[in-house]
Amino acid sequence: MSPLHADADDLSSQRGLSEWLPRRLAAERPAITVLGDVMLDGWWSGTIERLCREAPAPVVDVATRDFVPGGAANTAMNLAALGARVSVAGIIGTDDAGTTLRRKLQDAGIDVRHLHTHPDMVTTTKIRISSGGQVMLRIDDSAKAVPADALAALAASVRAAVGHQDAVMVCDYGTGVLAGPVREALIEALGGPVSRPLTVVDAHDPRPWAPLRPDLATPNAQEASRLLGLRLPEGPDRVAAVARHRDALCAATGARAVVVTLDRDGTVLFPADGGTHRTWARPAAEKQASGAGDTFVAALTLAHSAGLPLTASLDLAQAAADVVVHQPGTSVCSTAQLGRYLASFADTALGIDELALELEAHRSQGQRIVLTNGCFDVLHKGHTRYLNQAKQLGDILVVALNSDASVRRLKGPDRPINTEADRAAVIAALSCVDYVTVFDTPTASPLIRRLKPEVYAKGGDYTADMLEEASAVEECGGRVAILDYVAERSTTAVVRRIRAGEGARQVQ
Repeated sequence: MSPLHADADDLSSQRGLSEWLPRRLAAERPAITVLGDVMLDGWWSGTIERLCREAPAPVVDVATRDFVPGGAANTAMNLAALGARVSVAGIIGTDDAGTTLRRKLQDAGIDVRHLHTHPDMVTTTKIRISSGGQVMLRIDDSAKAVPADALAALAASVRAAVGHQDAVMVCDYGTGVLAGPVREALIEALGGPVSRPLTVVDAHDPRPWAPLRPDLATPNAQEASRLLGLRLPEGPDRVAAVARHRDALCAATGARAVVVTLDRDGTVLFPADGGTHRTWARPAAEKQASGAGDTFVAALTLAHSAGLPLTASLDLAQAAADVVVHQPGTSVCSTAQLGRYLASFADTALGIDELALELEAHRSQGQRIVLTNGCFDVLHKGHTRYLNQAKQLGDILVVALNSDASVRRLKGPDRPINTEADRAAVIAALSCVDYVTVFDTPTASPLIRRLKPEVYAKGGDYTADMLEEASAVEECGGRVAILDYVAERSTTAVVRRIRAGEGARQVQ
Protein backbone atom coordinates (compact mmCIF):
# COMPACT_ATOMS: atom_id res chain seq x y z
CA MET A 1 0.00 0.00 0.00
CA SER A 2 1.24 3.46 -0.81
CA PRO A 3 1.93 5.59 2.27
CA LEU A 4 -0.53 8.23 1.07
CA HIS A 5 -3.09 5.87 -0.44
CA ALA A 6 -5.33 6.42 2.62
CA ASP A 7 -4.12 5.54 6.06
CA ALA A 8 -4.76 1.87 6.83
CA ASP A 9 -6.61 2.99 9.96
CA ASP A 10 -8.68 5.60 8.13
CA LEU A 11 -11.24 3.98 5.87
CA SER A 12 -13.41 7.11 5.92
CA SER A 13 -11.17 8.86 3.37
CA GLN A 14 -10.66 5.84 1.08
CA ARG A 15 -12.11 6.36 -2.39
CA GLY A 16 -10.36 3.91 -4.70
CA LEU A 17 -10.66 0.13 -4.86
CA SER A 18 -7.32 -1.58 -4.24
CA GLU A 19 -6.59 -5.27 -3.78
CA TRP A 20 -5.75 -4.74 -0.09
CA LEU A 21 -9.12 -3.15 0.70
CA PRO A 22 -11.21 -6.36 1.13
CA ARG A 23 -8.66 -7.69 3.64
CA ARG A 24 -8.70 -4.38 5.50
CA LEU A 25 -12.50 -4.44 5.72
CA ALA A 26 -12.49 -8.06 6.88
CA ALA A 27 -10.05 -7.13 9.64
CA GLU A 28 -12.71 -4.79 11.06
CA ARG A 29 -14.91 -7.85 11.75
CA PRO A 30 -18.18 -5.85 11.91
CA ALA A 31 -21.03 -7.54 13.78
CA ILE A 32 -24.06 -7.77 11.50
CA THR A 33 -27.49 -9.29 12.09
CA VAL A 34 -29.52 -10.49 9.09
CA LEU A 35 -33.23 -10.59 9.89
CA GLY A 36 -35.57 -12.07 7.35
CA ASP A 37 -36.62 -14.72 4.88
CA VAL A 38 -34.02 -17.48 4.96
CA MET A 39 -34.31 -20.11 2.23
CA LEU A 40 -32.62 -23.22 0.89
CA ASP A 41 -31.64 -23.24 -2.79
CA GLY A 42 -31.30 -26.54 -4.59
CA TRP A 43 -29.31 -26.91 -7.80
CA TRP A 44 -29.90 -30.27 -9.46
CA SER A 45 -28.29 -31.08 -12.79
CA GLY A 46 -28.31 -34.02 -15.14
CA THR A 47 -28.61 -35.14 -18.73
CA ILE A 48 -31.55 -35.15 -21.14
CA GLU A 49 -31.77 -37.92 -23.73
CA ARG A 50 -35.49 -38.45 -24.17
CA LEU A 51 -38.99 -37.07 -23.70
CA CYS A 52 -41.42 -38.60 -21.25
CA ARG A 53 -44.33 -40.64 -22.64
CA GLU A 54 -47.03 -38.76 -20.72
CA ALA A 55 -46.29 -35.34 -22.24
CA PRO A 56 -43.83 -33.58 -24.56
CA ALA A 57 -41.54 -32.84 -21.60
CA PRO A 58 -37.83 -33.65 -21.30
CA VAL A 59 -36.70 -36.31 -18.85
CA VAL A 60 -33.76 -35.11 -16.73
CA ASP A 61 -31.63 -37.95 -15.34
CA VAL A 62 -30.34 -36.18 -12.23
CA ALA A 63 -26.61 -36.69 -11.62
CA THR A 64 -25.88 -34.12 -8.91
CA ARG A 65 -27.90 -32.50 -6.12
CA ASP A 66 -26.43 -29.45 -4.43
CA PHE A 67 -28.07 -27.41 -1.68
CA VAL A 68 -26.93 -23.96 -0.55
CA PRO A 69 -28.41 -21.22 1.66
CA GLY A 70 -30.57 -18.78 -0.31
CA GLY A 71 -32.48 -15.55 0.24
CA ALA A 72 -31.54 -13.85 3.50
CA ALA A 73 -29.38 -16.88 4.29
CA ASN A 74 -27.34 -16.23 1.15
CA THR A 75 -26.87 -12.62 2.25
CA ALA A 76 -25.59 -13.94 5.58
CA MET A 77 -23.22 -16.37 3.81
CA ASN A 78 -21.78 -13.52 1.73
CA LEU A 79 -21.25 -11.39 4.83
CA ALA A 80 -19.42 -14.26 6.55
CA ALA A 81 -17.30 -14.89 3.44
CA LEU A 82 -16.28 -11.21 3.49
CA GLY A 83 -15.20 -11.35 7.13
CA ALA A 84 -18.20 -10.13 9.15
CA ARG A 85 -19.37 -11.66 12.42
CA VAL A 86 -22.86 -12.69 11.34
CA SER A 87 -26.00 -13.74 13.14
CA VAL A 88 -29.28 -14.75 11.50
CA ALA A 89 -32.80 -14.22 12.83
CA GLY A 90 -35.73 -15.90 11.12
CA ILE A 91 -38.05 -18.91 11.12
CA ILE A 92 -37.57 -22.33 9.55
CA GLY A 93 -39.29 -25.69 9.83
CA THR A 94 -38.17 -28.87 11.52
CA ASP A 95 -38.16 -30.50 8.07
CA ASP A 96 -35.09 -31.82 6.26
CA ALA A 97 -34.64 -28.52 4.43
CA GLY A 98 -34.56 -26.62 7.72
CA THR A 99 -32.04 -29.04 9.20
CA THR A 100 -29.80 -28.73 6.14
CA LEU A 101 -30.04 -24.96 6.10
CA ARG A 102 -29.18 -24.60 9.79
CA ARG A 103 -26.18 -26.91 9.42
CA LYS A 104 -24.79 -25.05 6.42
CA LEU A 105 -25.10 -21.71 8.22
CA GLN A 106 -23.36 -23.11 11.28
CA ASP A 107 -20.60 -24.59 9.15
CA ALA A 108 -19.95 -21.06 7.82
CA GLY A 109 -19.51 -19.78 11.38
CA ILE A 110 -22.85 -17.95 11.47
CA ASP A 111 -24.68 -17.52 14.78
CA VAL A 112 -28.10 -19.21 14.51
CA ARG A 113 -29.33 -18.68 18.09
CA HIS A 114 -32.14 -16.48 16.79
CA LEU A 115 -33.08 -18.78 13.91
CA HIS A 116 -36.31 -20.25 15.29
CA THR A 117 -37.79 -23.60 14.28
CA HIS A 118 -41.44 -24.60 14.35
CA PRO A 119 -42.97 -28.00 13.52
CA ASP A 120 -45.79 -26.42 11.49
CA MET A 121 -43.45 -24.24 9.43
CA VAL A 122 -42.31 -25.21 5.93
CA THR A 123 -38.75 -24.11 5.19
CA THR A 124 -38.84 -22.13 1.95
CA THR A 125 -37.03 -24.16 -0.73
CA LYS A 126 -36.30 -23.34 -4.37
CA ILE A 127 -34.97 -26.21 -6.48
CA ARG A 128 -33.64 -25.50 -9.96
CA ILE A 129 -33.28 -28.44 -12.33
CA SER A 130 -30.85 -27.95 -15.20
CA SER A 131 -29.14 -29.77 -18.02
CA GLY A 132 -26.17 -28.60 -20.02
CA GLY A 133 -26.06 -25.36 -18.03
CA GLN A 134 -29.68 -24.47 -18.90
CA VAL A 135 -32.28 -24.28 -16.12
CA MET A 136 -35.28 -26.33 -17.27
CA LEU A 137 -37.55 -26.01 -14.26
CA ARG A 138 -37.77 -24.40 -10.81
CA ILE A 139 -39.81 -25.95 -8.01
CA ASP A 140 -40.75 -23.70 -5.09
CA ASP A 141 -42.02 -24.93 -1.74
CA SER A 142 -42.98 -22.53 1.05
CA ALA A 143 -45.37 -22.06 3.93
CA LYS A 144 -48.88 -20.86 3.13
CA ALA A 145 -48.90 -19.07 6.49
CA VAL A 146 -46.39 -18.55 9.27
CA PRO A 147 -47.58 -19.90 12.66
CA ALA A 148 -48.56 -17.08 15.02
CA ASP A 149 -46.56 -18.48 17.93
CA ALA A 150 -43.47 -18.69 15.72
CA LEU A 151 -43.88 -15.00 14.85
CA ALA A 152 -44.31 -14.18 18.54
CA ALA A 153 -41.12 -16.07 19.43
CA LEU A 154 -39.11 -14.28 16.74
CA ALA A 155 -40.54 -10.90 17.78
CA ALA A 156 -39.57 -11.59 21.39
CA SER A 157 -35.96 -12.23 20.38
CA VAL A 158 -35.53 -9.21 18.09
CA ARG A 159 -34.08 -6.86 20.70
CA ALA A 160 -31.43 -9.39 21.71
CA ALA A 161 -30.66 -10.17 18.05
CA VAL A 162 -29.97 -6.55 17.07
CA GLY A 163 -28.33 -5.34 20.26
CA HIS A 164 -24.65 -4.35 20.15
CA GLN A 165 -24.44 -4.77 16.37
CA ASP A 166 -22.63 -2.63 13.82
CA ALA A 167 -25.36 -3.19 11.24
CA VAL A 168 -28.81 -4.73 10.91
CA MET A 169 -30.08 -6.00 7.57
CA VAL A 170 -33.78 -6.54 6.92
CA CYS A 171 -34.35 -9.04 4.09
CA ASP A 172 -38.10 -9.11 3.50
CA TYR A 173 -39.12 -11.09 0.43
CA GLY A 174 -42.79 -11.40 1.34
CA THR A 175 -43.00 -14.86 2.94
CA GLY A 176 -44.66 -13.43 6.05
CA VAL A 177 -41.77 -14.10 8.44
CA LEU A 178 -41.35 -10.36 9.02
CA ALA A 179 -45.06 -9.67 9.45
CA GLY A 180 -46.64 -7.27 11.97
CA PRO A 181 -45.27 -8.31 15.37
CA VAL A 182 -41.70 -8.82 14.13
CA ARG A 183 -41.63 -5.54 12.22
CA GLU A 184 -43.11 -3.67 15.18
CA ALA A 185 -40.55 -5.21 17.52
CA LEU A 186 -37.67 -4.15 15.26
CA ILE A 187 -38.97 -0.61 14.84
CA GLU A 188 -39.27 -0.34 18.62
CA ALA A 189 -35.81 -1.84 19.23
CA LEU A 190 -34.10 0.56 16.81
CA GLY A 191 -36.31 3.59 17.28
CA GLY A 192 -34.70 5.14 20.36
CA PRO A 193 -32.66 8.35 20.46
CA VAL A 194 -29.44 6.50 21.25
CA SER A 195 -27.08 5.87 18.34
CA ARG A 196 -28.12 2.75 16.49
CA PRO A 197 -26.47 0.36 14.03
CA LEU A 198 -26.40 0.96 10.31
CA THR A 199 -29.84 -0.19 9.16
CA VAL A 200 -30.39 -1.56 5.65
CA VAL A 201 -33.74 -2.64 4.19
CA ASP A 202 -33.71 -5.05 1.24
CA ALA A 203 -37.41 -5.71 0.66
CA HIS A 204 -39.76 -6.50 -2.19
CA ASP A 205 -41.94 -3.74 -0.73
CA PRO A 206 -39.95 -1.29 1.41
CA ARG A 207 -42.98 0.87 2.26
CA PRO A 208 -44.00 -0.99 5.45
CA TRP A 209 -40.44 -0.42 6.71
CA ALA A 210 -40.51 3.37 6.20
CA PRO A 211 -41.24 4.00 9.95
CA LEU A 212 -37.91 2.32 10.69
CA ARG A 213 -36.18 5.26 8.95
CA PRO A 214 -33.45 3.00 7.54
CA ASP A 215 -30.07 4.33 6.51
CA LEU A 216 -30.33 2.49 3.20
CA ALA A 217 -33.07 0.90 1.12
CA THR A 218 -32.07 -1.23 -1.86
CA PRO A 219 -35.00 -1.87 -4.24
CA ASN A 220 -34.36 -3.39 -7.64
CA ALA A 221 -35.82 -1.87 -10.81
CA GLN A 222 -39.04 -3.86 -10.60
CA GLU A 223 -39.54 -2.98 -6.94
CA ALA A 224 -38.80 0.69 -7.62
CA SER A 225 -41.33 0.58 -10.46
CA ARG A 226 -44.02 -0.70 -8.09
CA LEU A 227 -43.09 1.90 -5.49
CA LEU A 228 -43.49 4.68 -8.04
CA GLY A 229 -46.56 3.21 -9.72
CA LEU A 230 -45.06 3.50 -13.19
CA ARG A 231 -43.44 1.34 -15.83
CA LEU A 232 -39.72 1.95 -16.24
CA PRO A 233 -38.09 1.73 -19.68
CA GLU A 234 -35.60 -1.02 -20.40
CA GLY A 235 -31.86 -0.39 -20.59
CA PRO A 236 -29.81 2.62 -19.51
CA ASP A 237 -32.78 4.99 -19.83
CA ARG A 238 -34.11 3.48 -16.63
CA VAL A 239 -31.55 5.50 -14.67
CA ALA A 240 -32.90 8.82 -15.91
CA ALA A 241 -36.48 7.65 -15.35
CA VAL A 242 -35.74 6.62 -11.78
CA ALA A 243 -33.75 9.79 -11.11
CA ARG A 244 -36.75 11.94 -11.96
CA HIS A 245 -38.56 10.33 -9.03
CA ARG A 246 -35.76 10.22 -6.46
CA ASP A 247 -37.69 12.29 -3.92
CA ALA A 248 -40.67 9.96 -4.17
CA LEU A 249 -38.41 6.94 -3.67
CA CYS A 250 -36.79 8.43 -0.58
CA ALA A 251 -40.19 9.42 0.82
CA ALA A 252 -41.78 6.02 0.15
CA THR A 253 -38.93 4.08 1.76
CA GLY A 254 -38.27 6.54 4.59
CA ALA A 255 -34.57 5.97 3.92
CA ARG A 256 -31.66 8.37 4.19
CA ALA A 257 -30.39 6.96 0.91
CA VAL A 258 -31.87 4.70 -1.76
CA VAL A 259 -29.81 2.41 -3.98
CA VAL A 260 -31.72 1.11 -6.99
CA THR A 261 -30.13 -2.02 -8.48
CA LEU A 262 -30.53 -2.34 -12.24
CA ASP A 263 -29.00 -5.74 -13.03
CA ARG A 264 -26.89 -5.38 -16.20
CA ASP A 265 -27.11 -1.58 -15.97
CA GLY A 266 -25.42 -1.47 -12.56
CA THR A 267 -26.83 0.63 -9.73
CA VAL A 268 -27.68 4.22 -8.87
CA LEU A 269 -27.49 5.85 -5.44
CA PHE A 270 -29.82 8.65 -4.35
CA PRO A 271 -28.96 10.18 -0.97
CA ALA A 272 -31.96 12.03 0.47
CA ASP A 273 -29.83 15.18 0.81
CA GLY A 274 -29.01 15.29 -2.91
CA GLY A 275 -26.37 14.03 -5.30
CA THR A 276 -26.18 10.85 -7.34
CA HIS A 277 -23.62 8.08 -7.73
CA ARG A 278 -23.64 5.39 -10.44
CA THR A 279 -21.98 2.05 -10.82
CA TRP A 280 -21.72 0.10 -14.06
CA ALA A 281 -21.87 -3.70 -14.11
CA ARG A 282 -19.52 -6.00 -15.96
CA PRO A 283 -22.10 -8.70 -16.71
CA ALA A 284 -21.46 -12.27 -17.78
CA ALA A 285 -22.33 -13.12 -21.37
CA GLU A 286 -24.26 -16.20 -20.25
CA LYS A 287 -25.90 -15.72 -16.88
CA GLN A 288 -26.28 -18.94 -14.91
CA ALA A 289 -25.86 -17.28 -11.51
CA SER A 290 -28.44 -16.47 -8.85
CA GLY A 291 -28.23 -14.21 -5.81
CA ALA A 292 -25.92 -11.47 -7.12
CA GLY A 293 -28.26 -8.97 -5.47
CA ASP A 294 -27.67 -10.67 -2.12
CA THR A 295 -23.93 -10.38 -2.68
CA PHE A 296 -24.26 -6.71 -3.61
CA VAL A 297 -26.23 -5.68 -0.54
CA ALA A 298 -24.02 -7.78 1.75
CA ALA A 299 -20.80 -6.17 0.49
CA LEU A 300 -22.39 -2.71 0.59
CA THR A 301 -23.47 -3.18 4.20
CA LEU A 302 -20.18 -4.67 5.37
CA ALA A 303 -18.08 -1.94 3.73
CA HIS A 304 -20.18 0.98 4.97
CA SER A 305 -20.54 -0.43 8.49
CA ALA A 306 -16.75 -0.80 8.63
CA GLY A 307 -16.32 2.90 7.84
CA LEU A 308 -15.89 3.07 4.06
CA PRO A 309 -17.68 6.07 2.49
CA LEU A 310 -21.03 5.23 0.93
CA THR A 311 -19.96 5.90 -2.67
CA ALA A 312 -16.83 3.75 -2.31
CA SER A 313 -18.93 1.07 -0.59
CA LEU A 314 -21.24 1.09 -3.60
CA ASP A 315 -18.29 0.61 -5.99
CA LEU A 316 -16.96 -2.25 -3.87
CA ALA A 317 -20.40 -3.89 -3.78
CA GLN A 318 -20.62 -3.70 -7.57
CA ALA A 319 -17.23 -5.40 -7.82
CA ALA A 320 -18.42 -8.20 -5.51
CA ALA A 321 -21.57 -8.67 -7.60
CA ASP A 322 -19.43 -8.80 -10.75
CA VAL A 323 -17.51 -11.69 -9.18
CA VAL A 324 -20.56 -13.87 -8.48
CA VAL A 325 -22.34 -13.33 -11.81
CA HIS A 326 -19.46 -15.26 -13.38
CA GLN A 327 -20.01 -18.21 -11.01
CA PRO A 328 -22.73 -20.85 -11.49
CA GLY A 329 -25.61 -21.32 -9.08
CA THR A 330 -26.13 -19.51 -5.79
CA SER A 331 -22.65 -18.51 -4.72
CA VAL A 332 -20.76 -16.06 -2.53
CA CYS A 333 -17.90 -13.64 -3.00
CA SER A 334 -15.13 -14.14 -0.46
CA THR A 335 -12.50 -11.69 0.73
CA ALA A 336 -9.85 -13.54 -1.26
CA GLN A 337 -11.95 -13.61 -4.45
CA LEU A 338 -12.73 -9.90 -4.22
CA GLY A 339 -9.07 -9.10 -3.60
CA ARG A 340 -8.02 -11.17 -6.64
CA TYR A 341 -10.67 -9.47 -8.76
CA LEU A 342 -9.43 -6.02 -7.82
CA ALA A 343 -5.83 -7.14 -8.32
CA SER A 344 -6.74 -8.20 -11.85
CA PHE A 345 -7.00 -4.52 -12.79
CA ALA A 346 -3.26 -4.10 -12.25
CA ASP A 347 -1.30 -3.78 -15.49
CA THR A 348 -4.52 -3.14 -17.39
CA ALA A 349 -3.39 0.12 -19.01
CA LEU A 350 -3.59 -0.38 -22.77
CA GLY A 351 -1.13 0.89 -25.32
CA ILE A 352 -2.45 3.49 -27.75
CA ASP A 353 -2.58 1.15 -30.74
CA GLU A 354 -4.49 -1.57 -28.88
CA LEU A 355 -6.83 1.00 -27.34
CA ALA A 356 -7.58 2.56 -30.73
CA LEU A 357 -8.64 -0.85 -32.07
CA GLU A 358 -10.90 -1.47 -29.07
CA LEU A 359 -12.55 1.93 -29.46
CA GLU A 360 -13.19 1.42 -33.16
CA ALA A 361 -15.09 -1.77 -32.29
CA HIS A 362 -17.24 0.16 -29.83
CA ARG A 363 -17.80 2.98 -32.28
CA SER A 364 -18.94 0.50 -34.95
CA GLN A 365 -21.71 -0.50 -32.52
CA GLY A 366 -22.88 3.09 -32.26
CA GLN A 367 -21.29 3.76 -28.87
CA ARG A 368 -19.98 7.21 -27.95
CA ILE A 369 -16.44 7.54 -26.58
CA VAL A 370 -15.65 9.88 -23.66
CA LEU A 371 -12.01 10.69 -22.92
CA THR A 372 -10.57 12.43 -19.89
CA ASN A 373 -7.04 12.72 -18.59
CA GLY A 374 -5.15 13.66 -15.47
CA CYS A 375 -2.66 12.55 -12.84
CA PHE A 376 -5.19 10.94 -10.47
CA ASP A 377 -2.40 10.51 -7.95
CA VAL A 378 -4.24 10.16 -4.62
CA LEU A 379 -7.86 9.39 -5.46
CA HIS A 380 -10.41 11.53 -3.62
CA LYS A 381 -14.11 12.36 -3.71
CA GLY A 382 -13.67 15.05 -6.34
CA HIS A 383 -12.10 12.50 -8.68
CA THR A 384 -14.76 9.83 -8.25
CA ARG A 385 -17.63 12.30 -8.64
CA TYR A 386 -16.02 13.75 -11.74
CA LEU A 387 -15.36 10.35 -13.35
CA ASN A 388 -18.91 9.27 -12.53
CA GLN A 389 -20.24 12.33 -14.34
CA ALA A 390 -17.88 11.83 -17.28
CA LYS A 391 -19.15 8.28 -17.85
CA GLN A 392 -22.69 9.59 -18.18
CA LEU A 393 -21.71 11.76 -21.17
CA GLY A 394 -21.40 8.71 -23.42
CA ASP A 395 -21.10 4.92 -23.46
CA ILE A 396 -17.37 4.19 -23.05
CA LEU A 397 -15.11 6.12 -20.66
CA VAL A 398 -11.37 6.19 -21.32
CA VAL A 399 -9.05 7.65 -18.67
CA ALA A 400 -5.60 8.73 -19.85
CA LEU A 401 -3.09 8.96 -17.00
CA ASN A 402 -0.05 11.20 -17.02
CA SER A 403 3.06 9.05 -16.85
CA ASP A 404 5.26 9.25 -13.75
CA ALA A 405 7.77 11.40 -15.64
CA SER A 406 4.97 13.67 -16.81
CA VAL A 407 3.63 14.07 -13.27
CA ARG A 408 7.11 15.04 -12.05
CA ARG A 409 7.31 17.68 -14.74
CA LEU A 410 3.91 19.06 -13.77
CA LYS A 411 3.91 18.69 -9.98
CA GLY A 412 7.55 18.62 -8.91
CA PRO A 413 10.17 16.02 -7.92
CA ASP A 414 8.21 14.65 -4.92
CA ARG A 415 5.28 13.55 -7.05
CA PRO A 416 3.65 11.27 -7.97
CA ILE A 417 2.89 9.61 -4.65
CA ASN A 418 1.65 6.49 -6.46
CA THR A 419 3.30 4.97 -9.52
CA GLU A 420 1.50 4.92 -12.86
CA ALA A 421 0.90 1.17 -12.47
CA ASP A 422 -0.76 1.68 -9.07
CA ARG A 423 -2.76 4.64 -10.34
CA ALA A 424 -3.93 2.67 -13.37
CA ALA A 425 -5.03 -0.28 -11.23
CA VAL A 426 -7.09 1.90 -8.87
CA ILE A 427 -8.73 3.86 -11.70
CA ALA A 428 -9.45 0.72 -13.75
CA ALA A 429 -11.21 -0.89 -10.77
CA LEU A 430 -13.87 1.86 -10.74
CA SER A 431 -17.00 0.53 -12.41
CA CYS A 432 -17.48 3.75 -14.40
CA VAL A 433 -14.10 3.35 -16.16
CA ASP A 434 -13.87 1.14 -19.25
CA TYR A 435 -10.27 1.68 -20.37
CA VAL A 436 -7.08 3.18 -18.97
CA THR A 437 -4.02 4.29 -20.90
CA VAL A 438 -0.85 6.24 -20.05
CA PHE A 439 0.58 9.16 -22.01
CA ASP A 440 3.82 11.11 -21.68
CA THR A 441 3.29 14.12 -23.95
CA PRO A 442 2.98 17.67 -22.54
CA THR A 443 -0.74 17.74 -23.45
CA ALA A 444 -3.30 15.12 -24.39
CA SER A 445 -3.71 16.58 -27.90
CA PRO A 446 -1.77 13.82 -29.74
CA LEU A 447 -3.85 11.21 -27.92
CA ILE A 448 -7.08 13.02 -28.82
CA ARG A 449 -6.13 13.16 -32.49
CA ARG A 450 -5.45 9.41 -32.46
CA LEU A 451 -8.53 8.28 -30.49
CA LYS A 452 -10.99 10.93 -31.78
CA PRO A 453 -13.37 10.87 -28.79
CA GLU A 454 -16.87 12.23 -29.25
CA VAL A 455 -16.54 13.96 -25.85
CA TYR A 456 -13.45 15.28 -24.06
CA ALA A 457 -14.24 15.88 -20.37
CA LYS A 458 -12.33 17.93 -17.82
CA GLY A 459 -13.02 19.03 -14.27
CA GLY A 460 -14.62 22.36 -13.41
CA ASP A 461 -11.36 23.95 -12.31
CA TYR A 462 -10.80 24.46 -16.05
CA THR A 463 -12.69 26.35 -18.74
CA ALA A 464 -12.73 25.38 -22.41
CA ASP A 465 -10.62 28.45 -23.23
CA MET A 466 -7.93 27.27 -20.80
CA LEU A 467 -7.55 23.87 -22.45
CA GLU A 468 -4.81 23.48 -25.05
CA GLU A 469 -6.58 20.27 -26.09
CA ALA A 470 -9.77 22.10 -27.15
CA SER A 471 -8.55 22.72 -30.70
CA ALA A 472 -7.64 19.05 -31.17
CA VAL A 473 -11.10 18.02 -29.95
CA GLU A 474 -12.78 20.37 -32.42
CA GLU A 475 -10.55 19.15 -35.29
CA CYS A 476 -11.83 15.62 -34.64
CA GLY A 477 -15.48 16.67 -34.54
CA GLY A 478 -15.86 16.22 -30.79
CA ARG A 479 -16.95 18.54 -28.03
CA VAL A 480 -15.43 19.67 -24.74
CA ALA A 481 -17.48 19.09 -21.56
CA ILE A 482 -16.58 20.90 -18.34
CA LEU A 483 -17.82 19.02 -15.29
CA ASP A 484 -18.46 19.98 -11.68
CA TYR A 485 -15.69 21.37 -9.54
CA VAL A 486 -15.54 20.26 -5.91
CA ALA A 487 -13.81 22.91 -3.81
CA GLU A 488 -10.94 21.85 -1.53
CA ARG A 489 -10.73 18.42 -3.16
CA SER A 490 -7.42 18.67 -4.99
CA THR A 491 -4.80 15.97 -4.58
CA THR A 492 -2.28 18.64 -3.58
CA ALA A 493 -4.56 19.66 -0.70
CA VAL A 494 -5.04 16.03 0.36
CA VAL A 495 -1.28 15.38 0.35
CA ARG A 496 -0.66 18.59 2.32
CA ARG A 497 -3.17 17.54 4.99
CA ILE A 498 -1.70 14.04 5.28
CA ARG A 499 1.85 15.35 5.61
CA ALA A 500 0.66 17.85 8.23
CA GLY A 501 -0.95 15.01 10.20
CA GLU A 502 -4.42 16.49 9.92
CA GLY A 503 -7.37 14.18 10.48
CA ALA A 504 -9.85 12.68 8.05
CA ARG A 505 -12.64 14.81 9.54
CA GLN A 506 -11.45 17.55 7.18
CA VAL A 507 -11.95 15.47 4.04
CA GLN A 508 -15.33 13.84 4.63
